[in-house]
Amino acid sequence: MVEYRIDRRSGVATYVQIVQQTKQALRLGLLRPGDRLPTAREVVEATAINPNTVLKAYRELEREGLVEARRGLGTFVRRSLGAAPADSPLRAELVAWAAQARGAGLEREDVAALFAAVLDEQFAEEFAEQGRGGDGQP
Repeated sequence: MVEYRIDRRSGVATYVQIVQQTKQALRLGLLRPGDRLPTAREVVEATAINPNTVLKAYRELEREGLVEARRGLGTFVRRSLGAAPADSPLRAELVAWAAQARGAGLEREDVAALFAAVLDEQFAEEFAEQGRGGDGQP
């Protein structure tokens, strides 16, 4: 089961953090179709946030077709995302790289910015396609 971590200083809305963390767990294979998400009450007890915030996040995930609410049973994963399992060899390489970056004196935000820049470079063609409607047309 996923455990949500809320960063109140991030500037990111709490419900968005829950949505993002759920999607990350889906991409990493930590959540799979059929898995139950924590109840709103469980999330509230673990994070001290408003239950309506949890429900808003779950409604957003449901709207995106990722989860489904089953009355009296809870909220369950409908489909997964991506194909980057948590035990991927790439993860080990990324852990080593992050440790090296930290050892070089980079702060978390510096590492995130560097990584985002590299992602932008590597996926620039995909972004350009999306900017043209995904079919290469303006």
